[in-house]
Amino acid sequence: MVFELPPLPYVPNALEPYITANTLGFHHGKHHNAYVTNLNNLVKDTPLARESLETIIKSTANDPAKMAIFNNAAQVWNHTFFWHSMKRGLSGPSKNLEARIKTDFGSLETFKEQFKAAAVGQFGSGWAWLVVEAGKLKIVKTSNADTPLAHGQVALLTCDVWEHAYYLDYQNRRPDYVQAFLDQLVNWQFVEANLAKA
Repeated sequence: MVFELPPLPYVPNALEPYITANTLGFHHGKHHNAYVTNLNNLVKDTPLARESLETIIKSTANDPAKMAIFNNAAQVWNHTFFWHSMKRGLSGPSKNLEARIKTDFGSLETFKEQFKAAAVGQFGSGWAWLVVEAGKLKIVKTSNADTPLAHGQVALLTCDVWEHAYYLDYQNRRPDYVQAFLDQLVNWQFVEANLAKA
């Protein structure tokens, strides 16, 4: 199996003005593509070359000797998930999804506040996630390439807080980027579809 860079699920300027085509060009075309290239080189001529991305992530997550493989595989998966986590023009979650969010967080606003705190508070590079764990919605953050897949959690939504995700558009203003993500870009339909499969 040769891994390929998946196309963006929208045209490059679809998220403007919140994330520009320039940022997506570098982020998807350079960073994401580099992880795909690195992963293919790392697993070439090994048994892992025949495995799915998810299997590679789970089987290398706790193996220090395979950390480079894990990092690149997880970043391929994380980025693909991130692109689908965003969509312009959705005003908010469906009534059913909002009711579930209220059950586990108290309100949609509380969820946003807690998600933003996790994303902004992630020291250095990483990710903020909405996941399902033991039947409950939960906000977690992961460092570098770490991913909920490695911890038995089901990912519903993610926000990339590596600097390359936002620096061209927001410079060092991570809070503004995360707020724009939460208010303008969350793909609630994707969240709901993931929750239905959890």
